[in-house]
Amino acid sequence: MTKLVSIEPATGATLWEGQDGDADAVVATAREAWPQWAALPLTKRIESVRRYANRIRSNSDELAELIARETGKPVWEARTEVEAVIKKVDISVNAYAERTSQRKLSGQPGMRTALRHKPHGVLAVLGPYNFPAHLPNGHIVPALIAGNTIIFKPSEKTPAVGQFLIDAFSAVGIPDGVVNILHGGPETGKKLTNNDDIDGVLFTGSAQTGVALNRQFASRPDKILALEMGGNNPIVVWDTDDIHSAAVLVVQSAFLSAGQRCSAASRLIVKDELYDRVVKEVKRISDRLIIDEPFSTPAPFMGPVIDNDAADGLTESFLALMSAGGRPIKHMARPVSDRPFLTPGIIDVTSLEERPDIELFGPILQVVRVADLDMAIAEANNTRYGLSAALIGGSATEYDQFWSQSRAGIVNWNKMTVGASSEAPFGGIGLSGNHRPSAYYAADYCAYPVVSMEAEQTRASIGVGLKDEDIVNAAEVDDPAQ
Repeated sequence: MTKLVSIEPATGATLWEGQDGDADAVVATAREAWPQWAALPLTKRIESVRRYANRIRSNSDELAELIARETGKPVWEARTEVEAVIKKVDISVNAYAERTSQRKLSGQPGMRTALRHKPHGVLAVLGPYNFPAHLPNGHIVPALIAGNTIIFKPSEKTPAVGQFLIDAFSAVGIPDGVVNILHGGPETGKKLTNNDDIDGVLFTGSAQTGVALNRQFASRPDKILALEMGGNNPIVVWDTDDIHSAAVLVVQSAFLSAGQRCSAASRLIVKDELYDRVVKEVKRISDRLIIDEPFSTPAPFMGPVIDNDAADGLTESFLALMSAGGRPIKHMARPVSDRPFLTPGIIDVTSLEERPDIELFGPILQVVRVADLDMAIAEANNTRYGLSAALIGGSATEYDQFWSQSRAGIVNWNKMTVGASSEAPFGGIGLSGNHRPSAYYAADYCAYPVVSMEAEQTRASIGVGLKDEDIVNAAEVDDPAQ
């Protein structure tokens, strides 16, 4: 077995050590536990996840500290993630009742038509490192309510937070085998998804891995596959008198969580006439951002990215944009040589003939200046991704045009690209998802509908297309062999 080690990105200290797991054994355990869990009344399953929420609530400080240490994000931000974990239970209960509850449909006299939902069975949940509690929790809780059993493989970069969640489920008496953890890296994940005894995969992560999963399951329509992938998200600044507020929304969209959000703004598209003022203010605010360890004082706006490999890749990407003709507005820097802290990088790429359509998962903001709104929308849509987009400023008519023509699952006006509500669906198109939005709509992919026509007595007749009974009887007399 391979040893796993989790390193605190802000300090370099070892946080957690463990071993990768046996995918086949864990799947077998979940399969054995599934019939009994699925047979429980819905009220019992809901009661179980409510106890889990209370357990997280009573240990919220401990979980927030663990998230901050393992991801490097400021502790204030880690606390908001813990709150999202707790609130997810009530949201999921409401979503299940609204979207997958038992219903009676209109039917013929003497017959009822019923709509019920069944769980898929054993579901694999693959979680990311940027929100190691909130995002996998958003799959696990609705899947449990629906009656599925779970194998959760956390990111190999945040195993300690994953283990904390699973321990919380166990501590509140959820039966053994219902919620299972599988530690390991990419090879362990492949073994899990290749196991024929799972009934689906609920994935949050990169487009590269999501596309690979889509190919893997192309010949298996019997297995549910929900993909929540990345983004190359635009934020468009148009006619506005409040340049400061516009710049604040841009900075928050681009640099919260050190840019490590799938909905983070990667591209600032700005009207020519506003360019100088907007870019100057965005840079001014970015220069003021405090970048430090999670528990430092004063509280930082952002911490490091997840590890040195990620930091190296981002600095190389910034240099590549410069080499291709990009004009630096704010250089990206490594303030601590051996730790993955990065200052925000801002670069004008208007002159680049071919702008890279990739997810730069970190604090890099590319700027493009345009002459009119049609050009802005075309530039916003100039991506294979389609998760989040925002228009800052503009009139209601211009927003209607932006909304109707934007290819994204989330389209905002005078709001950040990040910070979506868990009480709404969350998902995108293109390389951002496979039309199975999560958050409130997670209920849709955690159970499937079964329609039943039901009558208490067996009554049937054929009213058309039958021979006259007297003719049939006469034929039988003439031919006794019939």
